[in-house]
Amino acid sequence: MGALFHVEGVPIGITSVALALIASMGGFIFGYDTGQISDILLMPDFLLRFADCSSGATLATATDTCSFTDVRSGLIVALLSIGTLAGALMGAPIADFLGRRYAMVVECGVFIIGVIVQITTTQTWQQFAVGRMISGLGVGALSAAVPMYQAETAPAQIRGSLTATYQLFITFGILIAYCISIGTRGYDGPSSWQTVVGIGIAWPIILSVGILLMPESPRWLVFHDKPELALQSLGRVHGMTREEAQKHPLPNKHLAEIQSNVDFERQSIGRSGWIDCFRPQKKVLYRTLLGMSLQSLQQLTGANYFFYYGATVFQSVGISDSFITQIILGAVNFGCTFGGILIMEKFGRRGPLIIGGIWQSLWLFVFAAAGTAKVPQDNPGIGKLMIVSACLFILGYAMTWAPGIWILIGETFPTRTRAKQASLATASNWIWNFLLAFFTPFIINAIDFRYGFVFASCNLLGAAVVYLFLYESSDLSLEAVDMMYNDPACKPWTSGRWAPAGYSSRKDIEEQGKAAQAHKDFAPGEESRVENINGVSEKTTNNGKIEGVNGAPYSMAPQAE
Repeated sequence: MGALFHVEGVPIGITSVALALIASMGGFIFGYDTGQISDILLMPDFLLRFADCSSGATLATATDTCSFTDVRSGLIVALLSIGTLAGALMGAPIADFLGRRYAMVVECGVFIIGVIVQITTTQTWQQFAVGRMISGLGVGALSAAVPMYQAETAPAQIRGSLTATYQLFITFGILIAYCISIGTRGYDGPSSWQTVVGIGIAWPIILSVGILLMPESPRWLVFHDKPELALQSLGRVHGMTREEAQKHPLPNKHLAEIQSNVDFERQSIGRSGWIDCFRPQKKVLYRTLLGMSLQSLQQLTGANYFFYYGATVFQSVGISDSFITQIILGAVNFGCTFGGILIMEKFGRRGPLIIGGIWQSLWLFVFAAAGTAKVPQDNPGIGKLMIVSACLFILGYAMTWAPGIWILIGETFPTRTRAKQASLATASNWIWNFLLAFFTPFIINAIDFRYGFVFASCNLLGAAVVYLFLYESSDLSLEAVDMMYNDPACKPWTSGRWAPAGYSSRKDIEEQGKAAQAHKDFAPGEESRVENINGVSEKTTNNGKIEGVNGAPYSMAPQAE
């Protein structure tokens, strides 16, 4: 098989890249479904069929004679979020029971059912809204499962980049939805919007087929007593065959760490339930509340204000073709997310999120102040300033808070409760998604562009929460992250200097990884000393066994199921 490339001396296989791209189709589904509704609400045929129209309204006059009430537009947009909220909570037990991959297949099927419900109505707006809610069940469950699967399966050295591809694909999905919408808006009849919605069936099919070719999460496999398959999974992401993985110290060391962590949790705590997410021991409650807070604050940055109602917002600014402005925003969002992947990998998590929150707040203050000072429709310069401010806000969001929060959801929680905590955190995202989607029309009518001041303040709050409560988890294994949160000497603002036992710094982890790679070909009988997650010294031998200090062997040999 062979490694595709090396990072910090660690071999990275093509499977690592493939799982990032394929699993991230779950983000593409999310983004596509988010991006399409903004433009669909302005399509003449959709307005004529589902909005309130004056007598004599025709397709040619629909944009002037038809309009949605705040309640109706709010429900059409926001019922997706109700579905995603329920889906996010259902995602944990499904992913724990079926495994991460098969759970995604089931969730894709649910999404497709919702799309079919939407495109088979031509007169009943309630059916279209319910269809969005059903699709939301799949989107919500995927939003919990995909980042968790990527974080559990990806090598620690590129975990941030691989998990951030989920957000990259969200932005790509939004952009593609905008482009398809502008291409179909001139179609006659319901095909103008049915085409946009119906194409959405293709994305879950791609994900369902592709994810079955990927390895299962090694942590899920160990938790379900399948260490031989977990070793094979660990080997694949490092570009190793099954036989190579049995002999190489790297996957065996990782498997020993995972096994040690799982065994410790089983012996000391027992079987997990939802209530365990709220126990203060081992900072589990702390991390549950932190994850929920960060996901809520990601919604309160104000990004979806532009993505859900952007076409309507820019139409009110006086832009003649708001569809084009949407594509510009979508392109800025997508392009800048590439920068976000690099930033999160190079500068960690805390710094970019703090700077991003301040940057986003600044441009939202400009946006709100400009729109409040003068009427944008009567002052083209003000309208242009607001568009520039929105683009610069999206630039900061795409590089920091957009990818960063999804990365953290995958790497902050302990193995035993990770699926449930990820579901709770993601559910809090969808709660605020619904609240903003439903109430935004009412709020805009009441305070207009002053709404931006609210979001600006929330961005500053987000930066403060990150500084005071978030630990720096970059360049650490998931088991080491758990150790860091439970080290009483480590504080959030000093966590960037924390390193596991046996290492002087995180730079030392990189140097030892390079040294291990330089000497990866062991002589017969040669042994390599490794540290497990609890700091206990172990030996990895060429016969694929892990030996503890007492000499008791832990067999890594393949076992028949």
